[in-house]
Parts: sequence; structure tokens; C-alpha cells
Amino acid sequence: MALLALSLAGLGGVGVAIDFLREQVQPGTAVAHFPFGWRPNESWQPRSVLLLLGGWIFGAAGLRSVLAYFTATSLNRLGQGHIVVELRSALYAKMQRMSFRFFDANATGSLINRVTGDTQSVRLFIDGVAIQTLNVMLATAFYLACLMRIHTGLALACLASMPLLWVVVVLFARWLRRDYEIGRLKVDGFVRTFEELARGMGVLKSFGIEPWAERRFAEANAAVRDQKQSVFRKLTILHPLVSFLNQMSMAVLLGYGGWLAIRSEIAIGTGLIIFAGILQQLAAQVNAVSNIADSLQQTLTGADRVYEILDATPEIDDRPDAAPLERARGEVVFESVSFRFQPEDTVLRDISLTVRAGERIAIVGPTGAGKTALIQLIPRFYDPDAGRIQLDGRDLRDWRLDDVRRQVGLVFQESFLFSATVAANISFGNPDATREDIERAARLASAHEFIEGLPKGYDTLLHENGANLSGGQRQRLALARAILLNPAILILDDPTAAVDAGTEHEILAAMDRVMAGRTTFIVAHRFSTVRRADRIIVLDGGVVQAIGTHEELAGRPGYYREAILAERGLDGEGVAA
Repeated sequence: MALLALSLAGLGGVGVAIDFLREQVQPGTAVAHFPFGWRPNESWQPRSVLLLLGGWIFGAAGLRSVLAYFTATSLNRLGQGHIVVELRSALYAKMQRMSFRFFDANATGSLINRVTGDTQSVRLFIDGVAIQTLNVMLATAFYLACLMRIHTGLALACLASMPLLWVVVVLFARWLRRDYEIGRLKVDGFVRTFEELARGMGVLKSFGIEPWAERRFAEANAAVRDQKQSVFRKLTILHPLVSFLNQMSMAVLLGYGGWLAIRSEIAIGTGLIIFAGILQQLAAQVNAVSNIADSLQQTLTGADRVYEILDATPEIDDRPDAAPLERARGEVVFESVSFRFQPEDTVLRDISLTVRAGERIAIVGPTGAGKTALIQLIPRFYDPDAGRIQLDGRDLRDWRLDDVRRQVGLVFQESFLFSATVAANISFGNPDATREDIERAARLASAHEFIEGLPKGYDTLLHENGANLSGGQRQRLALARAILLNPAILILDDPTAAVDAGTEHEILAAMDRVMAGRTTFIVAHRFSTVRRADRIIVLDGGVVQAIGTHEELAGRPGYYREAILAERGLDGEGVAA
């Protein structure tokens, strides 16, 4: 309201100055109406009065500029400094609680766009819609009151086109909504394409298909451009149309208002000139409404995508009465467990299995047998669709989720490393670990020697995903990271699949030390790894086909024996293929 009052004060000063000048040029034709009933003394020179009015106008403009600056900076701190930052944090925190199924259903590019781009839409709603709408409502009411006070009939005549303006703005807003929804999806696709091409740069170069990658990127980029141009074309219709309808009011003002001025029913300076200025300000509010309608469609589209995540119910969460788990013994029991990633795709069927504390279990089977799905149920990345899994005699879902996951150490086939120091990567699950603890874990994982050979040893900064290390070195760091957590259960998901025979030997020696005293699940294709297990589970088609030791299964017809012979280059009868 202060900005509106200062704007009107400056405009009023202009009107008084015009009437005062006319009074001086044509005495008796008009009387300038100074504010608050005050009028300069007759002894004042016209120059002094004009200087005073000029100071009034300049002072009002200066105060308005200062106030506008502080208003803008305050809104920016509110929107960008608090709302966006807190919303991004809340969004990421909610994603942390979502299950793997959520990330299976949502592409990384889409999630990145929601955290970075769509959160800005909520900020735009605050300062581009909510606050602007309040400003427009206050300004419109204020200006309408001023126009009615100056001349009611002229105000009604000039505002006759206002309902038509509102109809136009509402119709265009509905027209734009679908375009913004499509635009968000196009941006998701663009981010997803760029991320995929960046990650696959090595493959692109090795096959020499850079021109194909450039075309694919250009197509995704062009799709975003075309969609934005579609929105722009509609806006280029809306804004000129609103401006045209606004000019109808000015035409009425010049015709009807000029006739009133000629008949001396309204003053030129403090009447007609101020009326025209207020009418222009009111037209600006109507233009602002069209911008608000445009912003509203953008913000609603973005906000829907943000709150789609914030309002989602985590599939994997603590039960209200979940119990704390200080240290597990490590006994894991599968009771008639069935699981599927998709409703129509059953991955595991009626799995029943008891794993004693400290036992080493290897899981083998053909591709797609359900091996990885089985081990992902243990740290509750997913929950089974039927049956249950017990840890130390109690349903996994009855223990606190964070406590369960701290009992499980995982080493994947391709372990992810962060762009941090070697020491920080090893202590990732235990940030309070001392340097002695970190080095002890590294020695157990056969990683200490190569770490000492790095430029800064344990303080060497790793590139993205450990790109400045070999595959075997990355695996040993991942093994050290799991060791430092001191888990009761260790899950090794084909940890030697991507390394050579020499490196495999080092990793296997480290694994022997690490597995001591821990319940261990090993998913592997190489039988040098599998033979270290106490028992071997053969999965095929999501069903347990056989259970036994290496010697038992190797002498029994079935998948395991055939796989051993195939690895040795023999056929099913033991004859060289």
C-alpha cells in the first residue's frame, strides 16, 4: 500500500503542477488544488511553487524506489533464500525414505529436474502469483476508488471493457496449462538424454557413433525448444490482445473525458491528467493479471510434480512399534517369500530358507533367476509381496529400518565411490571412525598398500565414481567401507565379476578375512568365489532348485554341474567341447 500511495502522490504532484501552470498562464481558468487544503502564500513566486512541486514529485519517486528495492530483496530472500532451499531439502529427504521401487519407476533425469527446476516453480508461485495477486487486488481496489472519487460516470465508462479482459485472461490460462505440462515432460526427456549420453561416453567413442549421439541430443533439445515456442506463440496473442482492450479505456477517456473537461465538469490537471495516470496504472494491473495467469499455470505444473513426491507414502518404512536393534546375531530365515518388481512379473516364488548366524551362503543361477532380488530383500530395499523374512527370530519389519540396514554391509559388482578422499569413502558408513580404524579396514580388504602408493595416500581425492582407480582398487575400497561398518551380515553381489584373475585372487583373500564371524551372502558366477561358501543355493526361475555344498552339487545333475563343466570348456558328459 505504501508503494501505491507514493505512486499516487507523485502523480498527484504532476496534476497539481499542471493546474498551477495553467492558472499562471490563463488566470481565472483553473484553480490548482493543493493537498490537505494547503495553498502557498500569495507572496510566493511561481518559480518557488514549481520547485516545491518538483521536489514533491522527486521525493515521492525516490522514496518509492527505495521501498521497491527493499521489497524486492525481501521477497528474494524469502523465495530463493528460504523457500527453495528448504523445499529442496525436504524433497531430497523424502526421496531418501522412498524404496528402490520408487527409483525404478522414476528416471534419474526426471528426479533431477524436479529438485532443481520444479522447486523454482513453487518460489515463482510465492512471489509471482501469491504476492503479485495480493498486490493486484489491493492496487485495483485502490485505483478504482480513486477513479470513482474523481468522476464516477467517467470511471464506469472507461472500465466497461474490464469484464471482457477477465474472460480473455481466464480462457488463455486454461489453454496454456496443458502446454506447460507437456513442456515439463520434454525437459525431463532432455535431461534424461543428456545424462545417458554423458554416462555412456566411453561406449559412444568406442563404437565411433558420436554423430548419432549428437543427433539424439539435438532432437531432445529441439523438442524442448519447439514446446517453448508453442507457449510463446500463445503468449504473443494474449499480451497484445490485453493491451488492445486496455487502449479501449484510453479511447473512452479521451472522448468522454475530453468532453467533460471542455464543459469544465472535470479539471485537466488534478482531474483528467491524474485520471489518465491512474487508468494507466490500472491497465498495468490488468497486464499483471495476464502474467499471473501465465505464471500460475507454470507453477501449478511444477508444484504438482514436487508435491507428487512430498505427498507420496513411502513403501518401506518403520512400523509404529518397531524395535531398536543394537547388534544382530545374523540368523536370516525366509518363510514362503514371493516377490515381484512389476504386478505381472513374479521374480521369486515361495522361497523358504534358513541361514544360520555366521554361515556363508552362495547364490547361483542363470541370468534373471532372481539372485539380486533375493539379497535386496535382506536390507529391505524392497519388502516381499508374500511371506516374511526374519532376522534373529523376528520379522524384519518389526525392527527399525535404519538399525537393520546398519547390520548389513554390501559390496556390489560395480561399487559407487564418491568424489571425496579415500579416507572419506572408506568411512562413509561410519563418519566418526578414526584414521586407525580406517587403515585397519583397508588392511583387511587388501587395500592399504595401493592406497599408500597414491599421491596423497588416504587423503587422495577421488574423481567421479573413483575414475582414477582401477576396477580392483574400487572393489577393495568398497570392501573396506563395508568392513568399517562392522556388519553382522555381509552381502557380496558378484564382487569379482569385473576384475582379472590376479586381482580376483587378492579380493578373494580379503573376502576370506572379512567373512570370518559374519553371516555372508555371496552372489557369484565364478566358482572360485562360490566354493568359499558353506552352502550353495541354486535359483532358477525364481525358485530354489537345489541346496548343497560344492561337492554335493558338482556331483549331481543340474544347473550347477553344467555350469562348472561349461566353465572348464566341457560338455554335459565331461567331454571337451
